[in-house]
Amino acid sequence: DDDGSAVVAIEDTGAGIAPAELEHVFDRFYRGGDARASTEGAGLGLSIARWIADAHGAAIDVRSTLGRGTQVSIRFPR
Repeated sequence: DDDGSAVVAIEDTGAGIAPAELEHVFDRFYRGGDARASTEGAGLGLSIARWIADAHGAAIDVRSTLGRGTQVSIRFPR
């Protein structure tokens, strides 16, 4: 990236995350909306990702559009 950091971005074309739920996606055990009933998992993935990013001085961000998918990006300092 032009500011001297390295960026890793992962995205999907899934159902997306509702705007009201985005503020909770890094909370441990949080599973929003339809995920509570239709998918497996404990709701720990993004909270662990944030913990790892914080430990390395990185910033993690989630952007999502309902019906179009979600992008998670992690910006590491060089």
